[in-house]
Amino acid sequence: MVHTFISLVLIGLLSLGNAGLIPTESSPVLGALPGAARLFAGTPPELGVHEGQLAPCPESPNCVVSQNADADHAIAPLSYGSDRTVAREAVLKVLSVVPRTQVVEQTEDYIRFASGSRLLGFVDDGEFYFPAEDNIIQVRSAARLGNSDLSVNRRRLEQIRLALRDLGV
Repeated sequence: MVHTFISLVLIGLLSLGNAGLIPTESSPVLGALPGAARLFAGTPPELGVHEGQLAPCPESPNCVVSQNADADHAIAPLSYGSDRTVAREAVLKVLSVVPRTQVVEQTEDYIRFASGSRLLGFVDDGEFYFPAEDNIIQVRSAARLGNSDLSVNRRRLEQIRLALRDLGV
C-alpha cells in the first residue's frame, strides 16, 4: 500500500513544472502539508569517490550506478571526446538547467548534485566522477527515501547523456 502511494506520488511529480530544490513550508504547493518538504527530503547520505569507486547501489530499485553494478542497477558511464575540463564544464552547464537541481559539491574530478521533486520535496543525489586515465564519466544517482523511483534517476542521467551529446562533448 505504501509503495503504491509513493509510486502514485512520483508519477504526479514527474508531470509537474519547476520549483525550488527543497520546497519550504511556505511553498504554495505544500501549503496544505506544513513540514512535508522536510519530511520527504531525507538526510544526505555519505557519498563520494573511495579508492576510485562511487558507492554501490542498495538493493532497492531506486538507484543506478556505472561501476560494479548488477544488471538491475547498471547504467553505462558517459563518454567524452574532449579533455576532462571541457567535459566537466559541460556537465555543470547541463546541470544548471535541470529543473530543481543544485550542485552541492565539486572538485576537479567530481561533481555531486541534489535534485528535488516539486510536490513533496523527495530528493535524489547524483554523482559524476571523472577518472584521470579515461575519457569517461562514472555516474551514480539514487533516491534518498523509498523503494521505487519509477526509473526517474535512470531517465535523468540518460537525459544528461543526450544533452552532453547535443553539446558535442
